[in-house]
Amino acid sequence: MPAVVQLVLSPREAADERVYLPLAARKLGIREDRIALARIIHRSVDARSRNIKVNLGLEVFVDSEGKPAEIHFEYSDVTGRPSVIVVGAGPAGLFAALRLIELGFRPIVLERGKDVSARKKDVARINRNGPVDPDSNYAFGEGGAGAFSDGKLFTRSKKRGDFRKILEVLHYHGAQEEILYDAHPHIGTDRLPRVISALRERVLSCGGQIFHSARVEDIFVKGGKVTGIAYNEGQRIEACAVILAAGHSARDIYELLVRKNIMLEPKAFAMGLRVEHPQAVIDRIQYHLPERGEYLPAAAYSLVSQVGGRGVYSFCMCPGGFIVPAKTAADEAVVNGMSPSERHSRFADSGIVTEVRLEDFAHLAPQYGVLAGLQFQRELEQAAFARGGGRQIVPGQRLTDFISGKASRDLPAMSYHPGAVPTAFGQWLPEFLGKSLREGLTSFGEKMRGFVTGEAVLLGVESRTSSPVRIPRDSATLMHPQVEGLFPSAEGAGYAGGIVSAAMDGERCAEAAQRYMSEQAL
Repeated sequence: MPAVVQLVLSPREAADERVYLPLAARKLGIREDRIALARIIHRSVDARSRNIKVNLGLEVFVDSEGKPAEIHFEYSDVTGRPSVIVVGAGPAGLFAALRLIELGFRPIVLERGKDVSARKKDVARINRNGPVDPDSNYAFGEGGAGAFSDGKLFTRSKKRGDFRKILEVLHYHGAQEEILYDAHPHIGTDRLPRVISALRERVLSCGGQIFHSARVEDIFVKGGKVTGIAYNEGQRIEACAVILAAGHSARDIYELLVRKNIMLEPKAFAMGLRVEHPQAVIDRIQYHLPERGEYLPAAAYSLVSQVGGRGVYSFCMCPGGFIVPAKTAADEAVVNGMSPSERHSRFADSGIVTEVRLEDFAHLAPQYGVLAGLQFQRELEQAAFARGGGRQIVPGQRLTDFISGKASRDLPAMSYHPGAVPTAFGQWLPEFLGKSLREGLTSFGEKMRGFVTGEAVLLGVESRTSSPVRIPRDSATLMHPQVEGLFPSAEGAGYAGGIVSAAMDGERCAEAAQRYMSEQAL
């Protein structure tokens, strides 16, 4: 059996195998030349004191001891096998498709947007302040919202299942090895599209089907059971199981379900603004150093506060990253963040959001019913658009001005390409939202001295953190309680948040679909 060695090293030592291998050998009481293989199984930075350390876990194989097998997955040909429809080719949809193949079923994936390569051109046009394709943008298209939004692979939930397998599948399809051992694994928005392409090719090579630019328009139900879907003006596919993994911005899917009298539930969600600092500011705060130097990664942070019983927290923090336009319609202003794999941008950004409760949009319920939260979200995005400068130009405010309650005359340098115009968020944000964010950011400045600075800018709005509705499902079967064979999945259905948890939920729904299909065959 290999030995596991835990080392506490300086950042420079942890970056040099010539340093840490002799230390590992000494800790094991052996000569270094007896180490046949040493692989990193864990790496994290401890910056709680000025003496920064790296916790490095090594799996050490000694002498001729059997070395670990390479990660490998077997995907068989499912041509001619029973089909399951998967709506959406984000992480939930793609991992559901792969799991269906493992289980001997043929996935038919319908994605409203383009493949990830063609999608790049549409995203580039948005960044140049061009028009938004409502089906191909930062939120929609192959790979889902995560494809061009950083590629962070972190989940706090230990109840969802085997998150390790998700990382291994991504690595098997081209992601860097570091995701298997870093404490906060991250692929990067520059590398993730290649991995997504490899996942797609795997599905196709095994006999699955993927249709791009295929917008679902109807779900057929007979006798309380799903029988198929229609897309693109009436093209129909029949199947007795449908995994619905359309993503948290698929408003037309929610509206379709309402028209079909398929039950939805309103739920709390979160909205706010995105804050951006020079990365050097965050580095100085977190590392207690004038400069982080060569061996430390761009510093990150995770912040949370309570304001009048309402949580305020950082969300999707992107060290060395960029702010991007994430709207899906022409009359909205929506922002999100991303980081490339090297995290080499000179900026750091994060969503700063607060809870939006059912009572906050109760005034919209008489007119919009279960979709009242969606309408609240839409109205705030439209209000932000009205205060921007057209196209993708968004409203912005210096952080210090927002806290002091005055409009900004100008804005600092920022990563947001299309541009921003000064505003006073406090004058038009809903009162509870402005108050919670102001007090939360003030408390963050007390926790991180230097966080509140005129060099930091707020851009708005950060509104797509999660779905404003939940598509209910039975906790045992994962099926919708009204419609047999319909499996709501991941972020759009209200059951996940982020790439890893969405992928895990997609796998769970694939397994539930397999059980249901097997029962129907008896």
